[in-house]
Amino acid sequence: MITTGIGNQVFEISPRFRQTIESRIARLEQDAVEDEARVVLLTDGDHIRRHMRLVALERAEALRMRLFLDRCRPRNGRSMITL
Repeated sequence: MITTGIGNQVFEISPRFRQTIESRIARLEQDAVEDEARVVLLTDGDHIRRHMRLVALERAEALRMRLFLDRCRPRNGRSMITL
Protein backbone atom coordinates (compact mmCIF):
# COMPACT_ATOMS: atom_id res chain seq x y z
CA MET A 1 0.00 0.00 0.00
CA ILE A 2 1.19 3.49 -0.79
CA THR A 3 1.30 5.75 2.22
CA THR A 4 2.10 9.40 2.51
CA GLY A 5 2.58 11.54 5.57
CA ILE A 6 -0.16 13.98 4.63
CA GLY A 7 -3.26 12.09 5.73
CA ASN A 8 -6.55 13.47 4.44
CA GLN A 9 -5.22 16.88 3.46
CA VAL A 10 -7.02 18.46 0.49
CA PHE A 11 -5.04 20.40 -2.09
CA GLU A 12 -6.25 23.15 -4.38
CA ILE A 13 -4.76 22.95 -7.85
CA SER A 14 -5.30 24.81 -11.09
CA PRO A 15 -7.10 23.13 -13.98
CA ARG A 16 -3.91 23.41 -16.03
CA PHE A 17 -1.86 21.60 -13.38
CA ARG A 18 -4.54 18.89 -13.12
CA GLN A 19 -4.43 18.42 -16.88
CA THR A 20 -0.64 18.12 -16.75
CA ILE A 21 -0.85 15.41 -14.09
CA GLU A 22 -3.60 13.56 -15.98
CA SER A 23 -1.42 13.59 -19.12
CA ARG A 24 1.50 12.21 -17.14
CA ILE A 25 -0.70 9.45 -15.69
CA ALA A 26 -1.88 8.48 -19.18
CA ARG A 27 1.72 8.42 -20.44
CA LEU A 28 2.89 6.26 -17.52
CA GLU A 29 0.05 3.78 -17.99
CA GLN A 30 0.64 3.56 -21.75
CA ASP A 31 4.38 3.09 -21.21
CA ALA A 32 3.66 0.28 -18.74
CA VAL A 33 1.45 -1.50 -21.26
CA GLU A 34 4.07 -1.15 -24.01
CA ASP A 35 6.94 -2.21 -21.74
CA GLU A 36 5.04 -5.26 -20.55
CA ALA A 37 4.33 -6.27 -24.14
CA ARG A 38 8.06 -6.08 -24.93
CA VAL A 39 8.99 -8.58 -22.21
CA VAL A 40 8.39 -11.46 -24.63
CA LEU A 41 11.36 -10.21 -26.69
CA LEU A 42 13.78 -10.55 -23.76
CA THR A 43 15.74 -13.72 -23.11
CA ASP A 44 17.86 -13.04 -20.03
CA GLY A 45 16.02 -13.74 -16.77
CA ASP A 46 17.68 -10.87 -14.93
CA HIS A 47 16.79 -8.45 -17.71
CA ILE A 48 13.18 -9.64 -17.61
CA ARG A 49 13.10 -9.14 -13.83
CA ARG A 50 14.45 -5.57 -14.11
CA HIS A 51 12.08 -4.81 -16.95
CA MET A 52 9.09 -5.99 -14.92
CA ARG A 53 10.27 -3.81 -12.02
CA LEU A 54 10.15 -0.88 -14.44
CA VAL A 55 6.55 -1.80 -15.37
CA ALA A 56 5.60 -2.06 -11.68
CA LEU A 57 7.19 1.32 -10.92
CA GLU A 58 5.39 2.99 -13.82
CA ARG A 59 2.08 1.65 -12.56
CA ALA A 60 2.85 2.58 -8.94
CA GLU A 61 3.71 6.15 -9.93
CA ALA A 62 0.50 6.44 -11.95
CA LEU A 63 -1.46 5.18 -8.94
CA ARG A 64 0.31 7.62 -6.61
CA MET A 65 -0.61 10.49 -8.91
CA ARG A 66 -4.23 9.30 -9.16
CA LEU A 67 -4.48 9.19 -5.36
CA PHE A 68 -3.12 12.72 -5.24
CA LEU A 69 -5.75 13.89 -7.74
CA ASP A 70 -8.44 12.24 -5.61
CA ARG A 71 -7.45 14.60 -2.78
CA CYS A 72 -7.45 17.69 -4.99
CA ARG A 73 -10.11 20.20 -5.78
CA PRO A 74 -10.08 23.02 -8.32
CA ARG A 75 -8.56 26.26 -7.14
CA ASN A 76 -10.91 29.20 -7.29
CA GLY A 77 -10.28 31.84 -9.94
CA ARG A 78 -8.47 34.37 -7.80
CA SER A 79 -4.71 34.48 -7.80
CA MET A 80 -2.91 33.67 -4.57
CA ILE A 81 -0.40 36.45 -5.20
CA THR A 82 -1.62 39.98 -5.73
CA LEU A 83 0.20 41.59 -8.63
